[in-house]
Amino acid sequence: MTKFKEELERAYKSIESRIPFAPEIALVLGSGLGEYAESPDFDIVAEIPYGEIEGFPVSTVSGHDGRFVFGKVGGKNVVCMKGRVHYYEGYPVTQVVLPIRLMRRMGAQILLLTNAAGGVNPAYKPGDFVCITDHISSFVPSPLIGPNEDDFGVRFPDMSQVYSLRLRETLHKCADFLKINVKEGVYVQLTGPNYETPAEIRMVAKLGANLVGMSTVCEAMAARHMGMEICGISLVTNMACGVISGAVLSHEEVKETAAVAKERFTALVTAFIEGIQTGE
Repeated sequence: MTKFKEELERAYKSIESRIPFAPEIALVLGSGLGEYAESPDFDIVAEIPYGEIEGFPVSTVSGHDGRFVFGKVGGKNVVCMKGRVHYYEGYPVTQVVLPIRLMRRMGAQILLLTNAAGGVNPAYKPGDFVCITDHISSFVPSPLIGPNEDDFGVRFPDMSQVYSLRLRETLHKCADFLKINVKEGVYVQLTGPNYETPAEIRMVAKLGANLVGMSTVCEAMAARHMGMEICGISLVTNMACGVISGAVLSHEEVKETAAVAKERFTALVTAFIEGIQTGE
């Protein structure tokens, strides 16, 4: 058994008796989006703070509460990360993805990753939702470096379709029904915690990135390695600096934009979860 598997099993065993059901869907709520777990659409069954899980990383960022919330959405069993941990908080990348691996260990097959992102594509504007079609992982360490755990997945996992076409189609159908405009784009994860320089934004734009942020990609890689079906939604909370915007960026702006988008975000996520065909 590898070190990664041992860490996962210790974390799982420390809360196994408190897990109320085998979740069908795992949901990660990004910066400023954690209030979804408190909405009437999310029927809470149980909660487990990260600090009560053995060997588990704890979120230190404002806007990231730091707990698993178990509940029902449209009759489906959902485990929700109300706040994630980030590489820039000083955790090894294998610790950053431990929550994803733990939700898979609980039984979740489908993963919905959400985040607050900077818009690189000039066609975006703050408040837009973007369905992630692909990502660029080259700027953060792969969570798969080190001995491979065969129980997790193969040594060299395919990443040609990290973000499920089936789930993306479901998301767009739900958005169309709700009359919410959802765009598409490629997300790049940089390390943070500093925001990007104008030169860095010009660089990632040339590489084909439409969105920039400090999370999600390493989580998606770990989930794909373990065979999860993934969908990603970014909320554009600001436009990237330099050639896109001359404004000074701040975390407060991120939370303010997320607060304005709360009702649309809640409606979209609920419709998406209700519309997913599980057990396929």
